[in-house]
Amino acid sequence: MANNKIAFFPGSFDPFTKGHQDIVLRALPLFDEIVIGIGQNSNKARYFSLDKMKAYIEQTFKGKPVRVVTYQDLTANVAKEVGAKFIIRGLRNTTDFEYENSISQVNRHINPELETVFLITSPHLAPISSTIIRDLHRYGSKIDDYLPYDLNGI
Repeated sequence: MANNKIAFFPGSFDPFTKGHQDIVLRALPLFDEIVIGIGQNSNKARYFSLDKMKAYIEQTFKGKPVRVVTYQDLTANVAKEVGAKFIIRGLRNTTDFEYENSISQVNRHINPELETVFLITSPHLAPISSTIIRDLHRYGSKIDDYLPYDLNGI
């Protein structure tokens, strides 16, 4: 297990979208295991239940080398705790890159063994964001097309 390539995919995942799923599925061939970390921000109320979102993500990747954890700590620290030497991030556009680039540099300063791997979002999924999906749901629009699981399934 010590030589396994473990990657950490952090985010609030409120909700976990088909865009997130796409990044994980495309990263799986690169790593032995992916740990999806649902970060908890005590200053921010979640829209979708943390426990349900964890269960939805676990259901989505059942049978694959993926595990899901929740955390309240610095991402670089949690990556080290779960044995990850890599962080996976999806990039939809240049704005994402500017933001993620700064974070990756700080993460590497905190944990020098940590390398960030950027994957470009598949074009047909680039417009999807958790913020947009929350707004659609909040105002009664159907969001099933954007999620890899059935919200009523758990």
